[in-house]
Amino acid sequence: MSDGRDLSAAAEDATLVLLTVEEAARRLRIGRTTCFRLVSSGQIESVTVGRLRRVPADALPVFVAKLRRSELAA
Repeated sequence: MSDGRDLSAAAEDATLVLLTVEEAARRLRIGRTTCFRLVSSGQIESVTVGRLRRVPADALPVFVAKLRRSELAA
């Protein structure tokens, strides 16, 4: 019997190197539209793999660090 965690296990897999924009949004706890906008504007680093847009997992802590620095400077 499943406890409901199986469905989100792949989405929350900490070993993933590249994330979909939706997975990145879930990790950041923001909406997917907001995340797509941040990726499109270059605020969150992304790469193209073939025709796919992916967000390196290590780009998320970099983005959060930038946010924290800008909050401290304000």
